[in-house]
Amino acid sequence: MEEQEFISRSQAGDVDAFNQLVERYQRLVYNLALRMLGNAETAEDATQDTFVSAYRAIGRFRGGSFKAWILRIAANSCRDKMRIARRALVTSLDDLMEEAGDFITDDKTESPEDYAQRRELGRFLNEGLAHLPEDQRLVVILSDIQGLSYEEISQATSSSLGTVKSRLNRGRSRLRDFLLQRRELLPAEFRQDK
Repeated sequence: MEEQEFISRSQAGDVDAFNQLVERYQRLVYNLALRMLGNAETAEDATQDTFVSAYRAIGRFRGGSFKAWILRIAANSCRDKMRIARRALVTSLDDLMEEAGDFITDDKTESPEDYAQRRELGRFLNEGLAHLPEDQRLVVILSDIQGLSYEEISQATSSSLGTVKSRLNRGRSRLRDFLLQRRELLPAEFRQDK
């Protein structure tokens, strides 16, 4: 069944059709939330909040990219969670480091050394993402990890195309600078010599 049919049926109150949309997008939403929030438990809560909000608002969906629409709701849910965390002062970089490798799939054919290097690189990338300002982190994740187009990111963030490109450029630059400052800690094949 096509996505548009699931959307139409969901708008008519078909819970099973909406569940099909959830199954199709839950991994994408969870991965965004995990990278934005840095904590698996909080990311699970944000993912659940996203789909509850989407279910309540599906009648107001007026077309366009459903993916961008659901990711905008997810981004807003993540922002809400971050505001709550800032007020409670419970955000922990240690939690981020503990969760860093959990969303990277394991390849059973890689050597233990390759596995360890991949996990270490994932940890550094996630640490770098955590240091980016929220707006830049979001567009870097949506573009470079989730693979969305500039137009989809623009819709998902309710930002102009120029703003998306600017934030992406600044975010990538800051991430690169973060990694270059710590290049001696990266696996050898990822170090750049200047």
